[in-house]
Amino acid sequence: MKHSRTRIKICGLTREADVDAAVHAGADAMGFVLYPHSPRFVSPERAGELARRLPAFVTPVLLFVNASVEFIAQGTEAVPNALLQFHGDETPADCLATGRPFLRAARIPTGAAGAGFDLLKYALDFAAAQAVLLDAHIEGFGGGGQSFDWTAFPWSHPQLNASSRLVLSGGLDAANVADGIAQVRPWAVDVSSGVEARAPDGALIKGIKDADRMNAFVAAVRAADGQLSHPS
Repeated sequence: MKHSRTRIKICGLTREADVDAAVHAGADAMGFVLYPHSPRFVSPERAGELARRLPAFVTPVLLFVNASVEFIAQGTEAVPNALLQFHGDETPADCLATGRPFLRAARIPTGAAGAGFDLLKYALDFAAAQAVLLDAHIEGFGGGGQSFDWTAFPWSHPQLNASSRLVLSGGLDAANVADGIAQVRPWAVDVSSGVEARAPDGALIKGIKDADRMNAFVAAVRAADGQLSHPS
């Protein structure tokens, strides 16, 4: 099957300048974290302010973790055209209760334990999701810069192969995203910490994006697409 263009979501945006830079880099979707315990948290009102900067055909995504019905409603009122992303312990019924299109994050253990995660069952349980987002299981619900073992799952299985329902996340950056695309062949990739600014000691400045890193990430995705579409 011909390789399609890999879509790109940049998550954890908190500043107008970073939203504008992500749009300029070529991102297809922007993630706003409405989880109060995250260092990348923005309020529903702030998410609305940032989302209103997005041009047509760039999708705002609101990330929730075990949020109340009332808080989700605040988010969707502030960003009416948002796609929802559930990243906690939400059940299929919880996700469907919103009546909105949604992504469901699969938090896959890192290391050897990842092979024990039943991804096929998970994808079937959340068959109503527009996509299953594959992330590494860490404390803090995402954005930790860790990858799971991409070789642990049968990507050739009919339920997963060439699926438009897989979004690869977890520890991606410009250096490794091509390998992830080649192995998993996801519909989209999702990056947060991999495009964030660094302090002088190299530590992440969580919630602050780096325009050069975003440009490099998008360029790496496009190069990977080109290689898969026209292998030498």
